[in-house]
Amino acid sequence: MAEELSLRERKKIQTRRTLWRTAAELFLERGYDQVSVAEVALAAEVSKMTVFNYMSSKEDLVLGPMKEHIGDAARSVRDRRPGESVVAAFRRHFMAALNAHDASVGMSDHPYVLQVRQLVQETPALLVRAHEYVRQSQMLLAEELAASTEGPEAELAPVVAAQLMSVRYAVHEHNHRRLFAGESADDVLPDAVALAERAFALVEHGLGDYGTLPAGAGAGAGAGAGAARPAEGGAA
Repeated sequence: MAEELSLRERKKIQTRRTLWRTAAELFLERGYDQVSVAEVALAAEVSKMTVFNYMSSKEDLVLGPMKEHIGDAARSVRDRRPGESVVAAFRRHFMAALNAHDASVGMSDHPYVLQVRQLVQETPALLVRAHEYVRQSQMLLAEELAASTEGPEAELAPVVAAQLMSVRYAVHEHNHRRLFAGESADDVLPDAVALAERAFALVEHGLGDYGTLPAGAGAGAGAGAGAARPAEGGAA
């Protein structure tokens, strides 16, 4: 029975990957809106019903792999080691993904991955769904944090989750910008790691004096600049 279940699971994984690959190829060739689910099913040699047995929507034919990572953030803090802080656990998992050139943190320079990413960026329906998955990931993280703390710390769970996910998202976007510009993942990795380390340090230790203006460059200077504008307008 164990072998039968294992074989069944392997077949389901293979079918899911075939659907993702087939759909992506059609979408990249003809455009997302120009390809129907029925056409994907035909190309993958399965029924339309089979497609929806594996995917809940047309968007998931592209974003299914992303959907599978929704729980990663929550899992990283749920499985933290004894004595390990939430930030340390989240950072450890994120850094491991960076060093593994994982697509989930924007570190894969495989042409296919970049093409699919570009498709998502250029397709409103996919972009909306991708943002929804990010929101769900943050919500699951906040729930996990609240469940593992109590009192005032539990009340701060949504704030902490937002901060951690913001680091993840910002580094992810930084990586993609450089990969789309033609750099390799190997070239981007050292800067991505350094950026992530600095960003997590801000979360861990607080913003402190980040962004403090030099003495004499604060409100007084701004007021002076603002005072000059009416005079210029009057002269006109």
